Amino acid sequence: MTFHINRRHFLAGSSAIAVGAFANAAARAAASPLRLEFWGSQPRADLTYKVTALYKQATGADIQGQFFGWGDYWTKLATEVAGGSAPDVLQMDYSYIVEYATRKAIAPLDDYVGSPLSIADFDQDQIDSGKVGGKLYGVSLGSNSTAMLINTAMWKEAGIDVPDRTTTWDEFADRIKRLTQAKIRGGIHGSSDGSGVQALFENWVRQRGKQMFTPDGKLGYDATDVADWFTLWAGIRADGGCVDPSEQALYTGTIETDPFSRGKSAASFNNSNQLLGYQQVNKDPVIISNFPRLGKDGKGGHYRKASMFFSVSPHAKDPKAAAEFINYFVTNVDAGKILGVERGVPASSGVRTAIAPALDPLSRMALTYVGGLGDLAGPLPPAPPRNAGEIGQSFTTMSQQVAFEQITPKDAGEAFIKDAINILGRAT
Repeated sequence: MTFHINRRHFLAGSSAIAVGAFANAAARAAASPLRLEFWGSQPRADLTYKVTALYKQATGADIQGQFFGWGDYWTKLATEVAGGSAPDVLQMDYSYIVEYATRKAIAPLDDYVGSPLSIADFDQDQIDSGKVGGKLYGVSLGSNSTAMLINTAMWKEAGIDVPDRTTTWDEFADRIKRLTQAKIRGGIHGSSDGSGVQALFENWVRQRGKQMFTPDGKLGYDATDVADWFTLWAGIRADGGCVDPSEQALYTGTIETDPFSRGKSAASFNNSNQLLGYQQVNKDPVIISNFPRLGKDGKGGHYRKASMFFSVSPHAKDPKAAAEFINYFVTNVDAGKILGVERGVPASSGVRTAIAPALDPLSRMALTYVGGLGDLAGPLPPAPPRNAGEIGQSFTTMSQQVAFEQITPKDAGEAFIKDAINILGRAT
């Protein structure tokens, strides 16, 4: 069985995954610590390690954690899975969970629901989003939505109104152009280049009445949509509204490498739960707002989803112990007080109630944002099909080629759709 994520992840070659029976994994358990791997920034790692230390103090069980930037994480994890050396507990994303589950690279957790996984007070959508084929493969670490990050000091210095929930794409493009022209702080740009941000493109597509994937795993948009999107950003780029391609290319998926965090832009795009991390590496005040609307009266393209999951490897030394740790992470109030909303608004209503009064202003901002999307939010889209992650990488690569003027937006749209259809064809 060959495990596919994307070409880049498997340049070293893929290999067969020998999947052992999950029910027998406990028999292979060893006394060594459970291994945990996750993606994120240093602030996320600091909070995570505080919880693992608290867990060890409470139970005596040791958790050995390691973290990476987004891109590096998936490269390493794919290699580990292919080699049969995946961590016991791994962080999983909605865009990859179908791929990993159907390839049997993560194990179903249904046998542990109730005990030790006490998730009865989770919002049902948070439980359902971790299911593939009716089985639970991921435990939600919180709910979030995509968001625009705004450096309020820069916008104020430039004398430009910050984007809000009514701002349209035309208005946003005009404002970031004028912010760049203000030449504050030696010459920053109004925004990072969002052309390769798949979540931003998805939001825009949803506003057009389409979706990324259909329920049967097909593309929900076409080459015209992609070409129009790249054309939009080509215009922004030509006006100087966003950072140069060479500047954007330095972004590796970590908060620290975002042009926004390097003081090169006054706006960027990520997830609402990343607010705390961004603020910790930015000296100026940071706020979040929704993505621009297509029209003043148009609905937004947002939705609430599980920000990420914890999943368990089928090769876990002790799957029950892994489930016990996950349960502690998502249901223990003391753990919740440490984590706050950095990984999203807690899925457990009990934890939410317990931590809400003590949340700092930034955490309350994130919680209020997710809960107050109103008409900006629509239903959760169908789960991405297998190989969706590879399609996402192809999208980012194509956006870079357009940015460097190696291909036109129209040709890029056609080439991307052709590639995406081929990728999906390999997933069947």
